[in-house]
Amino acid sequence: MILFILSAGSALFVIYWYFTRDLPAMNTLQEYNPNIITKVYSDDGQVIGEFYIERRVVIPLSKMPKRLINAFLAAEDARFFEHKGLDYQSIIRAFYINLSAGKVVQGGSTITQQVVKSFFLTPERSISRKIREAILAYRIEKNLSKEEILHLYLNQIYLGNGAYGVQSASEVYFGKDADALNIAEAALLAGLPKAPSRYSPYHNFEMAKERQRYVITRMLE
Repeated sequence: MILFILSAGSALFVIYWYFTRDLPAMNTLQEYNPNIITKVYSDDGQVIGEFYIERRVVIPLSKMPKRLINAFLAAEDARFFEHKGLDYQSIIRAFYINLSAGKVVQGGSTITQQVVKSFFLTPERSISRKIREAILAYRIEKNLSKEEILHLYLNQIYLGNGAYGVQSASEVYFGKDADALNIAEAALLAGLPKAPSRYSPYHNFEMAKERQRYVITRMLE
């Protein structure tokens, strides 16, 4: 029995080492310094030009209205403040929904897992990548607060039409700052991460409205 336990423990250690041997360090997130917009102003303070690789304006969580944050939580990860990086309830629910539909119609990824994919991993679909994603999500939750994770997510996420982060998306879609968004506008933005092009109001207004209604319903629930 002791030999079996030692062998199993050794096997688990080797597996863990294999999947963690080249994982990135967490200081990449703690020293968040993304590509942002460089704006050129005229003498009277008017913006006359912009230069950027990714159209992003980083803002603190305090500049994001609660309704905007709640919209993204409702749409992407309603149990964000309850789980530790992986939401097993959502994974099981998504499994049964996809099994019933005969295809993938719902994912089980948390916001923390989406941060992992955005910063560290490729979008490939494989068991190996999912294991690495789970390990990194757990490490992020151990090293960062929930508020810090939300700050990264809402500033990093791509929301279509060249807009990265909620502030840039607010400007692109509504011509205003994120802190001025109403519930309808916040819900529309929160519906974009699933498929930014598909649910863009510029490309498919009816599908964007349908997705918006879904997010508002989830917020109400």
